Amino acid sequence: MASSRPPELLITGLGVTSAIGQGKSDFTSALLAGRHAFGVMQRPGRQKGTSFLGAEVPSLSLPERFTKRLLRTLSFSGQVALATLQEAWDEAQLSTVDPSRIGLVVGGSNLQQRELLQTHESYGDQLDFLRPTYGLSFLDSDLSGLCTEQFGIRGFGYTIGGASASGQLAVLQAAEAVRSGQVDVCLAMGGLMDLSYMELQGLRALGAMGSDRYADDPTRACRPFDKGRDGFIYGEGCGVIVIERAEQAIQRQVRPYASVVGWGLAMDANRNPNPSCEGEVRVIRQALERAGLSPEEIDYINPHGTGSRIGDETELQALRECGLLAARINATKSITGHGLTAAGAVEIVATLLQMRASQLHPTRNLEDPMDVEFNWVRGEAEPHDMHRALSLSMGFGGVNTAICLQRV
Repeated sequence: MASSRPPELLITGLGVTSAIGQGKSDFTSALLAGRHAFGVMQRPGRQKGTSFLGAEVPSLSLPERFTKRLLRTLSFSGQVALATLQEAWDEAQLSTVDPSRIGLVVGGSNLQQRELLQTHESYGDQLDFLRPTYGLSFLDSDLSGLCTEQFGIRGFGYTIGGASASGQLAVLQAAEAVRSGQVDVCLAMGGLMDLSYMELQGLRALGAMGSDRYADDPTRACRPFDKGRDGFIYGEGCGVIVIERAEQAIQRQVRPYASVVGWGLAMDANRNPNPSCEGEVRVIRQALERAGLSPEEIDYINPHGTGSRIGDETELQALRECGLLAARINATKSITGHGLTAAGAVEIVATLLQMRASQLHPTRNLEDPMDVEFNWVRGEAEPHDMHRALSLSMGFGGVNTAICLQRV
């Protein structure tokens, strides 16, 4: 008999900013329609001799409470962080919570690289005119300091780095903080990693980012799990998730999205970008065991799925070894692009919005799947009554994470 006891950890608020839409409503509509924003990127500092492809936020709306004076001191990553956190904060009604019992974990370090490069180029020969805020913006505490200041968070605030697993790693750390009683409520943010042409070229040189193969047709470049994949395609994004104790949410009568029932974290003892099937299998099994779930009870998987030649192959091998062939599966990055530090958080948001809508978004460009035995969602959105989901994230440096979410 199922227990009537409410889940211990609930997700009660979401915020999202992406190239396909700002806010949950626009993001969900675009996601389910498969609308993308891929093209040659236009932001200053993103191009130098090579036409890098990606998906950029077309415009950003910020609440009026953030003054123009404040915004002038912020990088694009900082502005997006405030806008995205505000959405999650309001939905979870956190203004009524004791600020000393709220924590913040920002997933991602070195987030403001494009801003820093532009500053170097502008002030390299005139250092006496360098803006004082540069003394803040190069530090990994800048975004957590900014957000805790603007929202009055007094529990704790820090940054955690796990490369492309940073966003999901932040969610795992937030869950641990709430479970341990360190705070009653914790916000987990996958911060927007604002790449310059230097990072883009470095990622291409590694063979991780897509080449010029689809330069003449950017809409076809991002193709996770397709035999014609050619590396990941960058996409701007930021996601925020609110995790709290069930009794706290019940007192405020906040409607939860899901419960966090299990998670896993493991390292490969490897500095390099190549993935490990053994490491991915370990975190999947950790998450399932902690959740008390069998592979057959997972009915949806949101994979890391970047479009990497080796990464996608390794991930499918891990899912197969864990007995997860039957669950429905799609690839969010095929629509949003790869947000790097933001990806894990944005994809948890995407999972929960699909759970609430009882629909699964399509996977763009999945024309020739690598493995036809998996239960793919391909060209169009499909109805699905999701109960238990598994989300995966992996990062350079051998970081593997997994999280199990259950509908409440």
